[in-house]
Amino acid sequence: MKNIVSFTALVISLTIVGSSAEARLGKTSIDTNVVNLSISETEVRNAQDAWGRALIQISTDHDKSGARAATETARKVIDGAYGYQLGTVLFKPTLTSGEQTFRTTKDGALAYFVGGNKAYPTDSGFALKGWRDFKYENAGVFINGDLALTMGKVHLTDKSGKVTSVDKTWAFKKDSSGVVRIVLHHSSLPYQP
Repeated sequence: MKNIVSFTALVISLTIVGSSAEARLGKTSIDTNVVNLSISETEVRNAQDAWGRALIQISTDHDKSGARAATETARKVIDGAYGYQLGTVLFKPTLTSGEQTFRTTKDGALAYFVGGNKAYPTDSGFALKGWRDFKYENAGVFINGDLALTMGKVHLTDKSGKVTSVDKTWAFKKDSSGVVRIVLHHSSLPYQP
């Protein structure tokens, strides 16, 4: 019991001394660096908007400057938006089937967006379809710390005004630098009964 009382007295003494020192220095709290990797809803929406703008940029670069320019833009988009540096990205594009339905590598994603890869012979380049506008409608957003999930519809408008709607699920993860990255991208055409 005597030891507990002595320990309590020591803690109280240190607290008083520390408070006095802070008061003399004009500080009311200890300065600390705070690291917060939680994703906000605004960051999720910004990431979705950025993805849509990037898809349109790839498409317009293709129309204006050809396949090489579109491919270079797509590489930058994939490196900047997707989390391949974090590990496997779970990517199921809209128009894929068979053994190449799921793309877990950058090469697979790039082939889907711009085509031109003999290893993916059925890819014609989804991003090269003349997209000019993008809108998403989230059915829901689930955020848990540094991971956010969204599910809803994406509406893409091509240069002739035709709208294509797809069902889209994304998972976003904030990396250690605070960048929100896509780690899951699932897209499919709506069911037609």
